[in-house]
Formats: sequence, structure tokens, C-alpha cells
Amino acid sequence: MSESPRSGVVYHVDASYFIFRAYYSMPSDMVDGDGNATQAVYGFARFLSDLLEEVRPERIGIAFDHSLGSETSIRNRIYPAYKANRESAPADLARQFGLCREFCRHMGLAEFASAEYEADDIIGTLAARSRAAGLRNVVVTRDKDLSQLIRDGDVFWDYSGRARYHYHEIRPRFGAAPESIADFLALTGDSVDNIPGVPGIGKKIAGELIAAFASLDDLYANIDRVASLKLRGAAGLAAKLLAHKDAAYLARRLTGIVCDMPLQATLDDLRLRPADVGALDRFFDLQGFGNILRQQARRIAGAAGNN
Repeated sequence: MSESPRSGVVYHVDASYFIFRAYYSMPSDMVDGDGNATQAVYGFARFLSDLLEEVRPERIGIAFDHSLGSETSIRNRIYPAYKANRESAPADLARQFGLCREFCRHMGLAEFASAEYEADDIIGTLAARSRAAGLRNVVVTRDKDLSQLIRDGDVFWDYSGRARYHYHEIRPRFGAAPESIADFLALTGDSVDNIPGVPGIGKKIAGELIAAFASLDDLYANIDRVASLKLRGAAGLAAKLLAHKDAAYLARRLTGIVCDMPLQATLDDLRLRPADVGALDRFFDLQGFGNILRQQARRIAGAAGNN
């Protein structure tokens, strides 16, 4: 019996983005019987259920950030100011992260989190393992950082923006080819994550530099060629790059996604398992959710049973 087309694809979901989006876009007066906020759980559950109905994946993994500002993370050990510009997550949002993970388990989905590594690293590691097994990856997110994981045959799926980007479309969209995204971000810095980069180098110049030299290592190995580039201010650019070389390489350690983290998971663990409809009903009762999610869960469970 031949395999279905979806058997060669692994879906990787960046849960944090969709939880944050739901938290700030859904009505804030959604609460359970005890008055606890539930809008992020509901919005995330709707998104994930819609995704499952649309693609009916054979293999899927849901990656969560263990905490929203952990000092135990590998990047905070490298650079204590990493993400220090972010405010602490509201208590009601932190609570809902745990409930979103519980929802995944009831739906038969493999979910992962780590105290040391970020969701990006979980996705990077699972994507590398999937690729080594001859499978293609679909990364479901809107986070530009994850575009560095895309290779030929993979897809970066901006689900909220209803856009899919294949390998050759990453550079026009994000400023550099996937293999060079981490180097590109090391030059520009990333204000969202509080990564400084090289002062005065924006996306346009960084894109031109990476197009000319392919990587940070190649750029600094050929720094004498920078002045001859047809770039605005090229004459003084080499001196600026040299003055901030250490900062650029520090940033590169932060922008690069780890693709070999210690993760107890196999590709078989990513296979979609039957949803536990009874557990979901009890979960929905506790959250005070109505029939829409229940009916959707039953459809998904029924479709899985027929495959």
C-alpha cells in the first residue's frame, strides 16, 4: 500500500506565538467558573483545531516555551540581558500556557517544552531529525527567526497571515536566505529579543553584506573587500564592523537556533494519536467552553479513526 502525501511531512507548531495572539485578541472577559481567564486557551484551541481539520497531519509536534523569561535558558547564560527588555507575562497568561499544553495532550498531540532551550530549538531539533529521515518540514509560525530552518522542500507557514513561503521565497520576505538568517540578524540585531548587533547596520545593508559574503565568518575573513562594495558609506563600514566584531559574534550565538538539543523524542512520538473525547469534554466543562470546540474535537477524532 502506498503512503499518502502527508506521510512525508512533519508539522511543527510554534505554540507561544499563537497563545500570545489569542490572549491579546480574544475577549478578556472569557473566564471559567472560578473567574480565571481562559481567552488564550480558547483562542489557541480554536487555532489548533482548525489547523488539524485543514491539514489532517500524520506527524505533528507542538513546541512551547517553558517560561516567558527564564534565567535558566542557555541564551541568558551567554548574555544575561537577552530578552531583559520584555515585561513579565501576566499571571493569568502564564497559567493558560499550562492549560494549552494539557489541551494538546487530550487531542493526542506531542507537546514539548524545556527549561534550558526555547521552542525554536525544539522545532529546530525535530526538524533536523525529520529531514535526516527524508521527511519534509512545515513550520507553523510568524516568527522570522524560524525561517532559518527552511530548506528545499520545506515550508514556512504564516498561518495567521494566510501565507506560505518556500525555500526560495525566504530571502525576498526576510532579507536573507535561510542558511544566512542567523548571520543577518547578528548584524542587524533584534530589538524584540534585546540583541544589539552592529550599530548603524540596518536590514538593507545587512542583506547586501550577507548576499556578498554568505556568512559572518566569510564577511570577517574578507573584511578588506567591504570598502569596494557598492554600498552607501562602504568606505567606513569595514571599520565599524571591526569595532563591533565581538558584539556581532555574541549576537550570532543568540540568533542561531540549536538543532541538536537533548530531546527525548522520536519521529514516531510525533504521530497524531486519537483524541480522548471524554477528557476533552471534562476539560471544556472546567474552562466553561461551549459546543463549537466539542463538535470540532469529535470531527477530528472521527477523521483520525477513519485513516
